[in-house]
Amino acid sequence: MNTIPWIFLIVICLIVLKSLTSFVQGGKVRMGMRDSRFSRELFYALLIIYSTVIIGFGLIYFILSFHGVILMEYGELRQVNVLGSMIHSMYFSGVTILTIGYGDITPIGIGRFIALIEALIGYILPTAFVLRLVQSQQRSENQ
Repeated sequence: MNTIPWIFLIVICLIVLKSLTSFVQGGKVRMGMRDSRFSRELFYALLIIYSTVIIGFGLIYFILSFHGVILMEYGELRQVNVLGSMIHSMYFSGVTILTIGYGDITPIGIGRFIALIEALIGYILPTAFVLRLVQSQQRSENQ
């Protein structure tokens, strides 16, 4: 069995997990921004976190597509080339985290559980963003 895809899968999972935990734990990301109601710093952090998660999960679906975890399109199994598989994986990842899916592409097997985890992250991230924004405002008022 070829172990290289599994190594890539583990590395991608670790990168996604690290970026999520560093955002939620609130590491020092000070960039010298002035105080304002809209925190560009947190906005950029959230944009980077969402991008990392979408690309990370997209790569997970893509790697697993070579091991039988397939994305079905409109309830039919379709054979697509490598580029098509990558596009489907990224699209499905983005739609899953941002909207909980349209139903046009559905996973099979363990891909359903992975999509569930991604959807849960998609629900939790905005809450974490708002909490970080409130905490940031409270710290700036206390100083």
